[in-house]
Amino acid sequence: MPEPKRPMNYRDAGVDIDQGNEAVKKIRPWAEKTQRPEVLAGVGGFAGAFAWNQAGVLLAGADGVGSKLLLAQQLNKLDTIGIDLVAMNVNDILAQGGEPLFFLDYIATHRVIPEEIETVVAGIAQGCLEAGCALLGGETAELPDLYAPGHFDLAGFAVGHQRYVPPALPEPGDVVLGLASSGFHSNGYQLVRRIIADNGVDLNAPLFDDNGVSWGSALLTPTRIYVKAVRALWDHAIVKAMAHITGGGLVDNLPRTLPEGVAAVIRKQSWPILPLMSRVAEMGCMEDQEFYRTFNAGIGFTVVVAPDRVGQAQTILAQHQVASYPIGRITQGQGVVWE
Repeated sequence: MPEPKRPMNYRDAGVDIDQGNEAVKKIRPWAEKTQRPEVLAGVGGFAGAFAWNQAGVLLAGADGVGSKLLLAQQLNKLDTIGIDLVAMNVNDILAQGGEPLFFLDYIATHRVIPEEIETVVAGIAQGCLEAGCALLGGETAELPDLYAPGHFDLAGFAVGHQRYVPPALPEPGDVVLGLASSGFHSNGYQLVRRIIADNGVDLNAPLFDDNGVSWGSALLTPTRIYVKAVRALWDHAIVKAMAHITGGGLVDNLPRTLPEGVAAVIRKQSWPILPLMSRVAEMGCMEDQEFYRTFNAGIGFTVVVAPDRVGQAQTILAQHQVASYPIGRITQGQGVVWE
């Protein structure tokens, strides 16, 4: 009999979340040495916050799309990766009550191919339109000694203003609403790519027999931009806390939005896991703990609301074509507790 597969994890694929968290701890003191009086929040949050005269509080963030970009390059499908780039930045700003104002991109490549650059930037522009922010500028660098032929990398930088301050802090009894993701978004692809490679997946083959969606198309589904849907919640002062669920999943990201002394109790069976994610997890023999810390598990953003506002919040989100699920509750404690 063949030996059973060993469960795969993010660290084996080359990414260590704990080391990443430790790096943040080490760089925080250096960033703090540069502080000005206007800095309200620095390294460690979803976005940096800076008080600036009549502009109020500015929020800024920087991010990329990770090794999802390698799949896009492999399949020569570059029209949506720019949406991912914008989404990863503006969703972070959103989580701190920020409305994105403008965006800048940085494209570093082995060789500048004008048509390729245009395709990528057209996707960035589409993402900016969805987020309601301006594509203000950027930089394209041709670096043949740094990047291999056919390869390039993307980074993005977004600035917004803090439009929303929660009317109250989360407290025991409040409900955690999970907003559905569109897929893996732009996290965990180092492990995803390793799993599909080890299983000999043909990226052009159908993901499931009963539809024509290929593995490649499913894996390149762009990251959902939540700006307009969540901004509509702000208009009704419903939200007490928000989190963008990225690397580290619900485990690491949800607690970043909670005050001291409260925890989020999450019910694992309270929302549908996307079939694509289930398929990848099964192929990789992933354990639950690793799955929920590596991937967003079908929840790309969370909001905390009072129990009597859940129905109103879900109605508003549905009007913006965003499915949502009551995935947990706030209790006394710390971090995320599973049930």
